[in-house]
Formats: sequence, structure tokens, C-alpha cells
Amino acid sequence: MKSLADKILIAKQLQAEINVIQGMGKLSHTTVNTDLSPFSAAFLGNIFPTGTIHEFISYEATNAAATTGFITAITGRLAKKEGLSLWVAGGRKIFPAGLKQFGLEPDSIVFINTTRPKEALWVIEEALKCEALTAVIGEVRELSFSDSRRLQLAVENSGVTGFIHRFCPRSENAVACTTRWKITTLPSFNINGLPGVGYTSWDVQLL
Repeated sequence: MKSLADKILIAKQLQAEINVIQGMGKLSHTTVNTDLSPFSAAFLGNIFPTGTIHEFISYEATNAAATTGFITAITGRLAKKEGLSLWVAGGRKIFPAGLKQFGLEPDSIVFINTTRPKEALWVIEEALKCEALTAVIGEVRELSFSDSRRLQLAVENSGVTGFIHRFCPRSENAVACTTRWKITTLPSFNINGLPGVGYTSWDVQLL
């Protein structure tokens, strides 16, 4: 007869395999990452899904900036030593030196600017197939279910984590992403009444 500890271990292994089948990333990537607390607590087994696609939606410029900051912070914690990530966007909106404030070294990001949405989706999909990358961040307005499915299939093979930021989409349509997030700004706060702007504060919704 198996001990209780053995049964718990078997149950965890089965749950990890189920997570993979449901698109929660490659089995080798389903590990507890304490650096991602408290966000990992929102998922089964306290495991933040890596090797999968996360979708972010924003409608105002201020919230888009907050979303960018949040994605940057998550990417910085996921990045391995000397890990490289790719940022695909339709224009130059990011101040690289400012990324360090959120824990991401600017020299660990390669920026690619595209002129057409189809071009951006193609670059994102190809980048997600590259196992050498830690994460791929893509800024696109529209994402169809078929497009999102191709992205999900790409990360299931490579284990790369993808972040798709949709600013002012026409609709919040169904996509083949593991999560959907909305990040909005909140008033900054100070500790002990110190002067100045204060610390950044966000309302993070995992939908």
C-alpha cells in the first residue's frame, strides 16, 4: 500500500500532466516560482503558467503603460541569467533604460518594430518557436482565435512564454490563451508620509 506522501506526489504529477494537456505549458516548465508570488497563488498548485500565452487588454493610454510595466516586471522575474527576450511592437514606445525599474535589464531585450499587423503576428509566431528565448512580448490590436491557436501551438513546442498586449481591440473575443489580464492604474502611495510621487500601484485583474 502506498503512503500518503506517495499518493500526494502521484496526484501532483497527474495534475501537472493535465495542465500540459490543457495548454498550461510544457511539463518541464511546471515548477513553482516563488519570485512570481502572489500571482502564482491564483493558479493550480501555486504554479505560474510558463511556456504558454498570456493575453493583456487595455483601453486607455495610462492603463496601457501600467500593463507594459506589469509585463516587464513578470518578464524580469522569468528571465534566466543572461536570458534574452523579444519585444514586437508597431512603434518605438518603450524607453529601454526605464525597464530596469521593473527588474528587467534593457540589454536583455531585442526590440522589433513592424509596420503591419500581419507582419507583427508573423514575427511573434516565429519568435515563439525559438527555444533560446525566455519570453516574447507582442503588441497587437486584434487577435483571432486561429491566430492565437498558432501562437499557442508554437509555445507548446518551444516552452517560451508569450505575452500579448492588445490595446483598444474591437472586441474581447475568445482566444486560445491560458490567461487574460487587465491592469489598471491606481493612485501611488507613500510610506510614513514621505514626500514625492510615491510607489507605483496597480489593480491587477486575472480574468
